[in-house]
Amino acid sequence: MATGFISFFSRDKTFRPAKKNFDEGTLRFELHKRANASLHSGLDLKQVVKLPPEENVNDWVAVHVVDFFNRINVIYGVVCEFCSDETCPTMSGGPKYEYHWCDGGTYKKPTKLPAPKYIELLMDWIEIQINNEDLFPVSVGTSCKHLLQTFLLLCD
Repeated sequence: MATGFISFFSRDKTFRPAKKNFDEGTLRFELHKRANASLHSGLDLKQVVKLPPEENVNDWVAVHVVDFFNRINVIYGVVCEFCSDETCPTMSGGPKYEYHWCDGGTYKKPTKLPAPKYIELLMDWIEIQINNEDLFPVSVGTSCKHLLQTFLLLCD
């Protein structure tokens, strides 16, 4: 058990600690604090996701996207040792759905991949998006002006 816990934090695993931190005293830091506080305030989901008064919806969404990404990384870090190329030869959502990777670069056509490779590529792609300061600016006084529009284009 202890060996599994220690290997969970080894650098060769796909677990990634939260890389996107918000500087104390910035608007993003305050929004992140509010988001965390709201997550621990109970189970009223309408209140958890409610935009605080006078806050920019794009900034609010950006904080939650980064937080969600960090939480998914932790969850995946826990389960990744149970899914190898041999035990998870495809990325699927049950017997009816199979996911193929296509990024327009290395994988120009949808390509069947083992689940661990698919997840690795997906998490890398998301991290690149989050670290793109045109999408997720981190400077004090800047805002994610077009985040929702960009997100909708990416999902199209």
